[in-house]
Amino acid sequence: MKKKRKRMPMDSNEDEFEPEQDSNNDPFTRHLQYDLSDELFISLSNSSPNVDQFIKTWPVLGNLSITIPKPVESNLKRVKPKISILEKKTYAPHGSAPHNITKIDFNLLHLKSQIHGNITSSNKINLIKKDLELIEVLTPLQKELFAVINNYQDLYYPERTFINADEIRYIYCLHVVNHMLKTRTKIIHHNAKLSKKSDMSDEFRDQGLVRPKVIILVPFKDAAYRVIKTIIDILVPKEAGQVLNKNRFEDDFTGGELIMPKKNPKPEDYELLFAGNTDDTFRLGMTLTKKTLKLYTDFYSSDIIVASPLGLRMIIGAEGEEDRDYDFLASIEILVMDQTDVFLMQNWDHLLHVLDHFHLQPKKTHGADFSRVRSWAVNGWSKYYRQTLIFSSLLLPEIKSVMNKKCYNYAGKVIIANPVEVGTIQQVLIQVPQIFHRFNATNPLRSVDERFDYFIKEILPKQRDTLMSHTLLYVPSYFDYVRIRNYFKKEDISFVQICEYSKDSKIARARDMFFHTEAHFLLYSERVHFFRRFRIKGIRHIIFYQPPTYPHFYSEMCNLMQESNQNKYGGSECNMTVSVVWSSYDAARLAALLGTQRAARMLHSDKPVHMYMTGD
Repeated sequence: MKKKRKRMPMDSNEDEFEPEQDSNNDPFTRHLQYDLSDELFISLSNSSPNVDQFIKTWPVLGNLSITIPKPVESNLKRVKPKISILEKKTYAPHGSAPHNITKIDFNLLHLKSQIHGNITSSNKINLIKKDLELIEVLTPLQKELFAVINNYQDLYYPERTFINADEIRYIYCLHVVNHMLKTRTKIIHHNAKLSKKSDMSDEFRDQGLVRPKVIILVPFKDAAYRVIKTIIDILVPKEAGQVLNKNRFEDDFTGGELIMPKKNPKPEDYELLFAGNTDDTFRLGMTLTKKTLKLYTDFYSSDIIVASPLGLRMIIGAEGEEDRDYDFLASIEILVMDQTDVFLMQNWDHLLHVLDHFHLQPKKTHGADFSRVRSWAVNGWSKYYRQTLIFSSLLLPEIKSVMNKKCYNYAGKVIIANPVEVGTIQQVLIQVPQIFHRFNATNPLRSVDERFDYFIKEILPKQRDTLMSHTLLYVPSYFDYVRIRNYFKKEDISFVQICEYSKDSKIARARDMFFHTEAHFLLYSERVHFFRRFRIKGIRHIIFYQPPTYPHFYSEMCNLMQESNQNKYGGSECNMTVSVVWSSYDAARLAALLGTQRAARMLHSDKPVHMYMTGD
């Protein structure tokens, strides 16, 4: 990004002075004001930090799995400073379990007075679209989510749906706006004090190394549009303020919708997911002032950045490239990732690459006033103060791994983990034997090769029989897909293929050959199903090389085997099967298919093969 004028602590010339509220009990102050103690820092720095773990159960969220880092035990007595017997350093408090909100009181929740009048009206606007009635200021789900978020803990909520999406989006936007207004008030308050005195003490350290404080990652422009509109509703609703560059924003982030077919319509979840502008390359900086929201600001003048993983990846660049920039990620205090499961379908590496460039030492100063930079930011401890909020429709090990390996919040983390009562296997309508084959996996890395070996030796030989033609092989991972494709070519196996990179003409040809028995196998990638949702006809047998990422894809694919989709010359309904290859590392995916209890019985069973029939 281009470097602009020297960064001031906060542009305040257009605003009257706003007094700072009493902030002793404010979670914002408690989380960001103080340095970590040596004992807590040592614990957090260890590859396996000291932690307290426990479970809480709340009415709406269900089971909260809470992990709180705790300091290492020190035998050394802290020596009092010799400068003054009165001086005693205050350290950051240890994390504590969140407490459910019983009563909505804006002051007790430490919400800025500036937005009190907008909260109820903007939330009503937000929920009316989904026909949800707002009896209180916040819905029961919003209250429980805010109790965790406002405690400045990391959160992984894997139960996002199209019904509760607006509730979730509203509550994290409220938190973000509240956080930025508090940051701004504190800086202006300190500016006023410093204008009357010349000495600089540590109490005036109120900034990071660079200005951006919040990043919100979403997969599509339409999702970004909804986020920014929600922020506008909370901060500057009609006639309460000004939004600069609003027309440009409307032009950029609307339009470009996919045309949904009226004949053979796509599933409802597909139409909801891909509604609006589905462009996945975007980034937008925003600056907050008291009565103005400026859009399209330079990153180093921005408070909030809304972007897609690909949009940031293009700026961050790769090792060795000249024109790359990631300094703006150095002082992020809140990272929100919404619809995180969609990132997995787009390109998970983009997200991991972006996360690896957070909190690195900036290459330039970007006009920072180092006398105002928080000492923990100077020390390179910013990653321990960042709050990460992850919202997904699935509980996935890949997302859990991000939570465990790339999130270091000293306040701790909360993962919502509820058992699956009924799996999607219950939605399979056709009468077909469904056989689950377990292979022994020694560890997650080696399981990739062990799965392939098991498939080649145990599944494929039987499936190559002439009676088993019209077999669709569903492969979630593209790397597995390429490996199987290369093996099929080498062994001269009769197959056609459809993946996300296939041209439309080749897809049509592959579907035709498969239906008319000109190819024994159809190799089919999960990502092409996610983005296109083809209704493949002529399937008599399905092999799930791994349980699907999205559990409803299982029943959706199985139900394509109904008689109306079949070639009557290509087999009979007496000869149809569904096979699933799985290991203990697929436990979460398996639970989503079968239900937690049934999956647990299979995991602890000595039998390697289990069969279910529709209606069991």
